[in-house]
Amino acid sequence: MPVNGALSDIPANWKPPLFWLTVDGSQAGLSTQREPVLQVGQMLATGLAQKNVPIAVGSPENAAALFGFGSMLHRMAIVHFRVAPYHELWMMAVADPAAGVAATGAIEVTKAPTSAGTIPFYIAGQVVSVLATGSDTAAQLATKIAAAINALPMLPVSAEVDGTNTAKVNLICDWKGLTGNDIQLLDCFYGSIGGEVLPAGLVLAYTAMSGGTGSPDMTAAIPALGDDEYDYVALPFTDSVTLALWEIEYGFTASGRWGWARQLYGGIFSARRDTYANLMTFGPTRNSPNVSILSVEPAAQAPIWEITAAYAALASDALLNAPARPLQTLELTGIMPAQRQGRFNLSQRQAMATAGLAIQTVAPSGDMMIQREQTTYQVNQYGQSDDAFELVTTLFTNARLFRRMKSAITSKFGRHQLADDDTAFAAGLAIVTPSIVKSEILAEYKSAEFDGLAEDYEDFKNNLSVTRDQNIPTRLNVVYPPDIANGLRTLAVLAQFRLQYGRA
Repeated sequence: MPVNGALSDIPANWKPPLFWLTVDGSQAGLSTQREPVLQVGQMLATGLAQKNVPIAVGSPENAAALFGFGSMLHRMAIVHFRVAPYHELWMMAVADPAAGVAATGAIEVTKAPTSAGTIPFYIAGQVVSVLATGSDTAAQLATKIAAAINALPMLPVSAEVDGTNTAKVNLICDWKGLTGNDIQLLDCFYGSIGGEVLPAGLVLAYTAMSGGTGSPDMTAAIPALGDDEYDYVALPFTDSVTLALWEIEYGFTASGRWGWARQLYGGIFSARRDTYANLMTFGPTRNSPNVSILSVEPAAQAPIWEITAAYAALASDALLNAPARPLQTLELTGIMPAQRQGRFNLSQRQAMATAGLAIQTVAPSGDMMIQREQTTYQVNQYGQSDDAFELVTTLFTNARLFRRMKSAITSKFGRHQLADDDTAFAAGLAIVTPSIVKSEILAEYKSAEFDGLAEDYEDFKNNLSVTRDQNIPTRLNVVYPPDIANGLRTLAVLAQFRLQYGRA
């Protein structure tokens, strides 16, 4: 196409001969995606990082130095690099709640062993092995247990033999807040079939971790994100105040990341441990298209911050490659579930999904597995049931379509004039008309359809509207009606068996 001087960087009155060339990549570039993960969590006093500042983290060792060895964020980083080792990770530490209290628990040796053996007990899903002899007293064994716990700095608790009852080991979470209550205590998770049994005669009593209070203050953390893109936020705090603040940040209002002014998009991934009854009560209290909270059994062994990290990491890898593809059957590698007798059943998972909670089950490998990536969105602004945003894939497929269209428009028409469709102008001038822009949007949609993001091009074409504003001559108004691609969620079969087909 001939290029008019108005389109080129070469001055129209340039005199020296002969050949002068400018390069224009506006017709060549394709939209690219970074879609980084942001993990939010608590750190230890040994960490070097500044709080409320997002930091790019390249390895678990990097996270240990920044946030403290064995901290919540260090353990979350380990999970991320195990599940999605090549996905860009940022981390942000938030301060312990100022008025918070650390959770406490206990392990008590109520009967000493009568024979030697190894005690395999678990704290926050991490095994701790203690050697018991047949001659150990309860107090001696308690001392061994406390020493074994304190020898593992990766554990989220510190241990001390009780000053009054020397057969009892007191545990305290390494940070303050509600999350400490989530730390599970158990022995012999895999049972005798997995080679885990207590030495003969030994009886242990556990006092569950409890008493942790308070959640980190997010009022300084959220503004610190600025307008940088963080598509997958791993947020292990599900108290109402915290969720409300993040729902606003990732909301659809003008100030939100999905609003017209910011266009940053993204979503929040979390997990919540509770009984079935309590989760069914909690679910309807939230209603955000941008938040997905995985429901977790009380007896699940992995701590909630690690489940959250795995959920966000797994989603980031899968949705980056194919945002319309369901996350069902993807395994949360290394995340210990509840023992068989403590798992939610199918009818419970069905009910929780209808109450706005994502659901998980257990893979053949023994790890947790996503069953449905539900968001908390359940009703529209009038309180009527609505499924428009009930799936994470809907959110991220739309984000990909919007970003692709924005990239195409801004790269090709960034400094153009606007004219009506019937205007005659020289070829090569930086002028667009509604029909030119419409053709570009249609071409981009066709490409998106080919890439598995959308379908039904003909209906999209018939419903797409690009018109010049009657009152603002510099503005184009576009009605963009994509038919986003859907995942295969249900295969319903009617099995009409016969004892014998009739013969003619």
